[in-house]
Amino acid sequence: MKLHRIRAVYMRGGTSKALVFKEADLPAARADRDAIFLAAMGVPDPDRRQLDGMGGGLSSLNKVCIVGPPSRADADVDFTFVQLGVDTPLVDYGGNCGNMSAAIGPFAVEEGLVPCPAEGEAVVRIHNTNTGKLIRARFAVTDGALAADGTLAIDGVAGTAAAVRLEFLAPGGAKTGRLLPTGHAIDRLCGIEASLVDAANPCIFVAAQSLGLAGTELPSALDANAAFLAQMEDIRRAGSVAMGLAPDIAAAGRLASVPKVAMLSGPATAMTVSGRRLAAAETDLTVRMISVGQPHRAVPITGAICLAVAARLPGTIAQRLCANRTGPIRIGHASGTTTVDAEVEGGEARHGAVYRTARRLFEGHVIYRS
Repeated sequence: MKLHRIRAVYMRGGTSKALVFKEADLPAARADRDAIFLAAMGVPDPDRRQLDGMGGGLSSLNKVCIVGPPSRADADVDFTFVQLGVDTPLVDYGGNCGNMSAAIGPFAVEEGLVPCPAEGEAVVRIHNTNTGKLIRARFAVTDGALAADGTLAIDGVAGTAAAVRLEFLAPGGAKTGRLLPTGHAIDRLCGIEASLVDAANPCIFVAAQSLGLAGTELPSALDANAAFLAQMEDIRRAGSVAMGLAPDIAAAGRLASVPKVAMLSGPATAMTVSGRRLAAAETDLTVRMISVGQPHRAVPITGAICLAVAARLPGTIAQRLCANRTGPIRIGHASGTTTVDAEVEGGEARHGAVYRTARRLFEGHVIYRS
């Protein structure tokens, strides 16, 4: 074994954390990059704690971002997202992460990859290479960096910080080329009604009632329900094939990060992971999403964007359960709520927007073994 060092920044974006690399600091070959990512994050770890790496034992804390020069004229930077496994050597480039997307604009500004005013508002056009879509990030800067203070609080993160507005432009068909990949608002997968929607990231939505659940269960309870997790994975794999993301069920199993799969219910009183009572009146729609086989403690932002778009599509399960027919949608999840706005017109998703926060946690070199 030999120790190596490579420059990296560790950042929080929304309710996720990731190692962020400049494209120029990484080797060109994907296999060489993947080996660095796995070693740096401490993957795989059969104990699912990742004490010998930067990973946190959860899918939301086990991510890598790569930022480099733009490959298209209407963007300022390219951003590639990488989801890592925990107990398996998974390196998945299949989809984007909306939470970590919030960190990319500030990273680009602070690393000098894009110009910005010393004070005021920065606007960074981000080309996500995983989906081929554009994201416009707007945020306040002070002394040429993301403002240190702000008033936005997001559930799942303590305190307040400066807001980062993320505008997912024309998010429909991010991976499949179609907002409704099967052409239907409702399909049947493994005997269960499901809505297959592709906006920001492809997702599969099923009603909690059809699974015999309330939809307000905490992640710990869902994680202990092996039958539920197996059923959701079966639905996810079948949906992956139906959406054209994978040629067969076996291939769908290897593409773990997309599509996401979630169970939905209407507004409901529920307890959060912090022990707070979330009243039904605080939400328009309730979600429990599975990410890389694990119940998510909040909701992935691309999943929230996709859910908001789905709630504006006639006939979908999301539209049927959502209590709010117009305007921003308050999505209830296991950590609280996330407010997302989406515009759908003529069967096309115009945009989806959400506010998050981000922060640089440390900078320097990550040390890994090979």
